[in-house]
Amino acid sequence: MGDNITSITEFTLLGFPLDMRIQMLLFGLFSLFYAFTLLGNGLILGLTWLDSRLHSPMYFFLSHLATVDIAYACNTVPQMLVNLLRPAQPISFAGCMTQTFLFLTFAVTECLLLVVMSYDRYVAICHPLRYSVIMSWRVCIMLVVISWTFGILLSLIHLILLLPLPFCRSQKINHFFCEIMAVLKLVCADTHINEIMVLAGAISVLVGPFSSIVISYVCILCAILRIQSGEGQRKAFSTCSSHLCVVGLFYGTAIIMYIGPRYGNPKEQKKYLLLFHSLFNPMLNPLIYSLRNLEMKNALKRVLGVHLGGSVS
Repeated sequence: MGDNITSITEFTLLGFPLDMRIQMLLFGLFSLFYAFTLLGNGLILGLTWLDSRLHSPMYFFLSHLATVDIAYACNTVPQMLVNLLRPAQPISFAGCMTQTFLFLTFAVTECLLLVVMSYDRYVAICHPLRYSVIMSWRVCIMLVVISWTFGILLSLIHLILLLPLPFCRSQKINHFFCEIMAVLKLVCADTHINEIMVLAGAISVLVGPFSSIVISYVCILCAILRIQSGEGQRKAFSTCSSHLCVVGLFYGTAIIMYIGPRYGNPKEQKKYLLLFHSLFNPMLNPLIYSLRNLEMKNALKRVLGVHLGGSVS
């Protein structure tokens, strides 16, 4: 085993071993999706900043979710696009560890932000008269800071456990980015502690938060059904349905990847699930919120109207 251990300076990301023509097609397609991700989430950030009617806790949390989605995509997609153009491109050891750390940070932070957003909807619908008191700006900022801090600290623990481990001569990572479990496959030492920590971390940020979201929405559903007005029920369902779609997409893929049972070829399954998780989820989130949210549509019309009117005059 000692002969196989070496000082690693770089890794090779194998990406997707496909025909070159297919890889070029995917490069064009994924580049388009990446552009939509940046544009859609950037639009949410711009609207929440420019339109004073969106200066509320719900859109404050949504702006942070959009920030995470942009960072999430920027951390993994550019490297994947490079690999599609020039397969098996190396990535430095420091770059790989940084990518692992950032991916975990953004993933954990998004998990917790979705919980915070569900709590915001719970208070808005179940305790509307006390909403402004419970969800004060001080509380909102504190919840966001806790989400980011917990994401950074948990990722730092995984990185501290990973860095001292010896790596084998094989430097080929069977993935399109430095995903922590794929990196652990190259370690020439016992990785049980690392794997247990990954599983424990996944359970703590997936199962617990997801359960709290389910409980919140059960309470929300009961409160909506008690609303006498049909218009009130439709408005309440509208504000919650967008968030539920995002929760289902994010938690569904994440739970299958890290906690769910394995069938067939788990490495390849996980790779394609992570592709959906890191590329399609961030792209779909702004589409879901903008298409199903009347306030976002109206804000876009107001902002465009102001700017177009100003340019005409």
